[in-house]
Amino acid sequence: MKFPACLPRRQMCKMSERAVLHFILCLQLLCLSGFLGLICASESKDEVQIEVLFVPENCTQKVRKGDLLHAHYDGFLAKDGSQFYCSRSAKDGQPHWFVHGVGEVIKGLDLGLKDMCPGEKRKITVPPSLAFGEKGKDPVPPNATVIFEVELLHVRRGPRSIEAFKEMDLDNDRTLTKEE
Repeated sequence: MKFPACLPRRQMCKMSERAVLHFILCLQLLCLSGFLGLICASESKDEVQIEVLFVPENCTQKVRKGDLLHAHYDGFLAKDGSQFYCSRSAKDGQPHWFVHGVGEVIKGLDLGLKDMCPGEKRKITVPPSLAFGEKGKDPVPPNATVIFEVELLHVRRGPRSIEAFKEMDLDNDRTLTKEE
């Protein structure tokens, strides 16, 4: 910054102090905005993405924590689209029964099913932190983003207590069978 030669020395110092303070303030704001950008970017990586594929005309009830859900779902690796699970071809090909919000399925899938209606279909993209994490779970590799295509068939209002679930889960395997 050039200062006119005619300004007294004291006035020049005040101007340069202001310029330095202005520069420092701008630098702090720039650093803060970059830091906030990093935080926002990392938060978006840890969010479940939901794409609604089909919504039924009537939605009489939406999924809530503790509800017993009956659904078909297929799991895919986001990296290459390869399928790692299909409820229609697993075991007996029947839809799965599970309780929403108690940890029977991965956290990201639980989050993606919230407020879903019977008959609705969703594509739920789950980041590694809400899926199988750093360790993975065969055949899902470590740090893998996974995609589930879910068709919710039925919702039964369940008890609102995890204790009630524990009472129903007779073999303590954190899943409910038809017999239980």
